[in-house]
Amino acid sequence: MSIIFMGTPDFAVASLKALLDAGENVIAVVTATDKPAGRGQRLQQSAVKRYAMEQGLPVMQPRNLKDPEFLRELKSYGAELQVVVAFRMLPEAVWNMPEKGTINLHASLLPQYRGAAPINHAIINGEKESGVTTFLLQHEIDTGNILFSEKVYIASDATAGDLHDDLMNVGATLLVKTVQALKKGGAIEKPQRAEPNTLKPAPKIHKEDCKIDWSQSVENVYNFIRGLSPYPTAYTYLQGKMLKIFQAKPIYETPHIPVGDFTSDGKHFLHFACKDGYIAVETLQIEGKKRMGTADFLRGYAINSIN
Repeated sequence: MSIIFMGTPDFAVASLKALLDAGENVIAVVTATDKPAGRGQRLQQSAVKRYAMEQGLPVMQPRNLKDPEFLRELKSYGAELQVVVAFRMLPEAVWNMPEKGTINLHASLLPQYRGAAPINHAIINGEKESGVTTFLLQHEIDTGNILFSEKVYIASDATAGDLHDDLMNVGATLLVKTVQALKKGGAIEKPQRAEPNTLKPAPKIHKEDCKIDWSQSVENVYNFIRGLSPYPTAYTYLQGKMLKIFQAKPIYETPHIPVGDFTSDGKHFLHFACKDGYIAVETLQIEGKKRMGTADFLRGYAINSIN
C-alpha cells in the first residue's frame, strides 16, 4: 500500500522511521517549509525533512496546502493512504484525496484533549494516564472515527517532555499496527462518543498562558510547571526579571510568607509561596542567563531580600 507521510517535528520522525523499518511503502513526505532560527536566523529544516532526505524520500514543502500546483504534485503520486503525525490542519482537497483516506496519530485518548497541545494539558490537569489514538480525518478537527488507541501511564513527577517521549514511541508502534490492519481490512472504525460538557480541550498554549498563578494550590502549580516543561516553560518574575522554572518539587506546609513571595537562604534553596504550601525550584533560567540548578544560580545571583 503506497503511503504519503505528513509531519514536521521529532515526534513525527519516530513514526516515519517505524513505518520504514516495518517495510511499509512510504513514497513521499510532506513537511513544513524551512524556517529561520537561532541568533543567525539561518534556515532550518524540519526534523522530518532531515530524516526523509537521509532515507532518499521525495519531500514536498508547500506554503499553502490549497495551492493547485501542490495538489497536482500530491495527486501525481497516486498514494493509497496518507498518514499525518504532528503536522497541521488539512483542507478536504488533501485529506480526501487517497483511496483509503487519511489517518492521523493524536497524542491523547480521543475524544479527550482534542487540539494542538494534548500532552501539556493532560499533565497540567493532573491526569494519571494519557495515550495515543489513530483515527480517520474528517471535517471537524480530531473528531474522525477511531481506529486504535493505547493507554500510557503518567508518573506523578513526569514532565511534558517525559510524556512526549513515551507517547512518541508508543504512537509509532500503534501507527504501524493501524497501517497493517488497514491493509488487511481488519481496522474497525468507531465513532467518537462523549457528552460535550465532559470534554477536556487542548488548545495551543501561548506565552501569556505560561505565567504562574501563585494563588493556586501547590498541586495545581506543580502540575502547571510539569505540564509546560521543557517547553513552552512556566515562568514568574524574580526581582523584576523573568524566571523560567523547568523542575520543581511541592512542599505541603502552611506558608509563613504572602502568596507569590519567595524565601531563600541565598545558597541552596529558593521557595515560592502558594496558597497552601511552597514550590521548591530545582532547575531554572533567569532572563539573560542559561538554564541551571538552583544552587548554581544562587552562587552567581544576589537576592536582595531573603524572607
